[in-house]
Amino acid sequence: MERELIKNLLARQPVGEQVTVAGWVKTRRDASGFSFLEIGDGSSVRGLQVIAESTLANYQDEIKKMSTGCSVIVNGELRESPAKGQSVELLANRIELVGWADPAHYPLQKKRHSFEFLREITHLRPRTNALAAVARVRSHLSMAVHRFFQERQFTFIHTPIITTSDCEGAGELFQVITEQSAQTAPREQARDFFGRPAGLTVSGQLQAEVYASALGSVYTFGPTFRAENSNTSRHLAEFWMLEPEMAFCDLACAVELARELLVFLIESNLETCGEDLELFDRFVEKGLLAKLGKLASADFVRITYTEAIEELAKSGRSFEFPHEWGMDLQSEHERFLVEEVFQAPLIVTDYPATLKPFYMRLNDDGVTVAAMDVLIGGIGEIIGGSQREERYEVLLQRMEQGGIDIESLQWYLDLRRYGTVPHAGFGLGFERLMQCVTGMANIREVIGFPRAPGFAPC
Repeated sequence: MERELIKNLLARQPVGEQVTVAGWVKTRRDASGFSFLEIGDGSSVRGLQVIAESTLANYQDEIKKMSTGCSVIVNGELRESPAKGQSVELLANRIELVGWADPAHYPLQKKRHSFEFLREITHLRPRTNALAAVARVRSHLSMAVHRFFQERQFTFIHTPIITTSDCEGAGELFQVITEQSAQTAPREQARDFFGRPAGLTVSGQLQAEVYASALGSVYTFGPTFRAENSNTSRHLAEFWMLEPEMAFCDLACAVELARELLVFLIESNLETCGEDLELFDRFVEKGLLAKLGKLASADFVRITYTEAIEELAKSGRSFEFPHEWGMDLQSEHERFLVEEVFQAPLIVTDYPATLKPFYMRLNDDGVTVAAMDVLIGGIGEIIGGSQREERYEVLLQRMEQGGIDIESLQWYLDLRRYGTVPHAGFGLGFERLMQCVTGMANIREVIGFPRAPGFAPC
């Protein structure tokens, strides 16, 4: 039996056809001699109204007892709807009940639920309009990422989830050991599965550099992990990172690609996910559509870290965190610069070397590195990247100064020994992008199964 997606029926409107749909009951209300069922199948924000007449064989025993959450297969005639707000409806000639949802225990009913409540039932929250819309937008943006890079002849590579390299050098790795060795071996011997200490990756960048050194332009897109005890609305322990890496590329090259990527993804989202974005605009963030349209057409402002500190100093604003030269920019600083000073997306470059990882290229001043962050309103940093240090002696010195385990990264130094080239790249936090395009205040709403300190449902 071939089934139609509700979104296709609503768009195509093949009035008079016999069609079959499958989905879940959103609501049921009864009238004299028939019932109205609203059916959703996850393909659209809108549901399809089904008219179930009392002459149907299972009308009394099943249809009149159906409630929110029941799953059904409906066959009937699609016809024009006289009701306001819908163009078509389905006159059922058969409704098959597939699965009951007892209203006494089913936690989702015909009302708005808080996002905090929905996090407690992560396995059911995709059935709500808002979280289903998030999933559709996330799916579209994921495909748009691949389209952007494939059109530019980048090669997609899979970097490892388990790694022996701490890319950021901050010690925020989740250590990987086997359950058996953890129970039977001393702690210092419990990592013998790989023959050396290993952890979940915090970034695929170092491995992406391997392939950029052979294939030119590559990108990786997958989950990353941070064992950071941060329980804020902007942090997760597991999140997705998009990381392109380009050989024969400097910082300016990476900056331009980052700008093009961000604009492309937002424009693509506006073109394809309008219905879902309208829902977010109405119920999550008023003015979201206008904000995204402005962002897609905005001129990006570029300043140095030093200029950013100067702007903060002359503002006279009292910030929670200090903003002296050499201190990292905090979210409050970033948003102030973007939203109040420049009122435009902002690219900040040339950060102090002491703030950034060892692999970023040291500038000629010997104090700053060729790094860049892309900042946008409402979010702050959404992209961070740099030109990588391609000079062997300089890289080795920075690793020594940073206390990096040089022996474990001999392979990384080899990339500078054999055919080294200038290269650059960046990382885009996919959940940060999702927050931007959906207006969701909490990052846990834009990933299917959020992981955070003390929180890992299903």
